[in-house]
Amino acid sequence: MGIVEEAHNVRVIGGGERTIVLAHGFGTDQSVWRHLVPHLVEEYRVVIFDNMGAGPTNPDYFDFDRYATLEGYVLDLLAILEELRVESCIYVGHSVSAMIGAIASVSRPDLFSKLVFLSASPRYLNDVDYFGGFEQEDLDQLFEAMRANYKAWCSGFAPLAVGGDMESVAVQEFSRTLFNIRPDIALSVGQTIFQSDVRHLLSLVTVPCHIIQSTKDLAVPVVVSEYLHKHLGGDSIVEVMACEGHLPQLSSPDIVTPVLLRHIKYDIAV
Repeated sequence: MGIVEEAHNVRVIGGGERTIVLAHGFGTDQSVWRHLVPHLVEEYRVVIFDNMGAGPTNPDYFDFDRYATLEGYVLDLLAILEELRVESCIYVGHSVSAMIGAIASVSRPDLFSKLVFLSASPRYLNDVDYFGGFEQEDLDQLFEAMRANYKAWCSGFAPLAVGGDMESVAVQEFSRTLFNIRPDIALSVGQTIFQSDVRHLLSLVTVPCHIIQSTKDLAVPVVVSEYLHKHLGGDSIVEVMACEGHLPQLSSPDIVTPVLLRHIKYDIAV
């Protein structure tokens, strides 16, 4: 195993000819895909990994300067694909990892046959003629809460993000992966993600994109999926699912798994 693979806890499962890469979002790790992976291993070579800063990664490897922008994660993704000698893949990115894959595809479109976005947003802040869902004041309060008492913030944020009460398995699972992140790293990553704006790059994304979104999502309003569809440079398609929450693959796997499998298997009809 190479250095990059070890640092990101890369796992390659299944023996199919086509490669599929599953990339998790903020506050989670590769375990967020546990409901989906069993459905893929017979047909695909499945690559899963942890973004730097996630709980299972070594916090000593987290470079605050490198990950002050999404570019650091983009370079990590490209390094993983290179080390695994991936020539082309279907890329499934949840939340921020959707945009990480999109940015990576701008410089290396040859590496991606399609991008599947789950709960994706190019910008979380509201702007003139753009509704991202948050005002700067909202984000400042969120960051201050993380800074003041991270464990308490996790307990409050998890049910809001998942869209369930503390008794639900999905909320408990998200709480666990949130708790596992070192608080100063979680704050840094949260600031990088919530303050990011990649709208200017969307027109450069030419790889086909499948945009999948919950009906109700604390972090991503439904109109954002339409914004992506309208501004991406290549073919795209949107499906809004009858489920709630920012982590639907965890909270509603019975609804989300068949949808993801359909978009993975079938291409956009032009």
